[in-house]
Amino acid sequence: MPDWLTARPIAHRGLHDAATGVIENTPPAFQAALAGNYAIECDLQLSADGEAMVHHDDVLGRLTDGAGRLDALTAADLKRVPFKATAERMLTLGELCDLVGGGTTLVLELKGRFDGDVRLPRRVAAVLESYNGPVAAMSFDPAHVAALRDFSPGLLRGLVAMRPEQPRERNFSTGSGARFVLQALAARLSFLAYRVQDLPSALPGFARNVLGLPLLTWTVRTPEDRARAARHADQIIFEGWRP
Repeated sequence: MPDWLTARPIAHRGLHDAATGVIENTPPAFQAALAGNYAIECDLQLSADGEAMVHHDDVLGRLTDGAGRLDALTAADLKRVPFKATAERMLTLGELCDLVGGGTTLVLELKGRFDGDVRLPRRVAAVLESYNGPVAAMSFDPAHVAALRDFSPGLLRGLVAMRPEQPRERNFSTGSGARFVLQALAARLSFLAYRVQDLPSALPGFARNVLGLPLLTWTVRTPEDRARAARHADQIIFEGWRP
């Protein structure tokens, strides 16, 4: 396992600070992370025409002008939508790769709907074919991670996970718990990213201590989070402070 995945703290959605006008998942946030020598975590959504867009929400409106689902709009449409009170526009994954230029580690979270649609991992794999910098990809959806294994076998792949909120909740999809586990095994994970408030827990403990998988933890914001992460994880995905 290459050491670059855990070498630097990972800035959640870039090194953003809304109070100073630096919005999450925008070029200034990524440039700030580069300047601070941090790795970068960001989110990817699928556009109507199959492009990987750098954005967390699956709908417009929280941070941007406009409304509607991202997957109902083309990449060209989305790039015309401004972020509120800024001149920034949404990036494609290719544009993010050009901006970072291999200057730090990229950790890409693929957003999905647990519906078997693998267009996003296919597009991510295609874009990354021409990218030479350190990059890993992860998702809550194990089918996305398994698809990445098919489309880009050499790419580091991780599962994003958390402790179920309810005792009977088996996974994050609408499928069965058995199907979730089988998909996760098929992905042949390279690492795990687990919610910091849920550490320690059996799954990340087994992955880290028995399987030897690097454990990232998210999203580290408070002194309590920091102490827990230091005890139980190999690297942090952080927000709201500078390690």
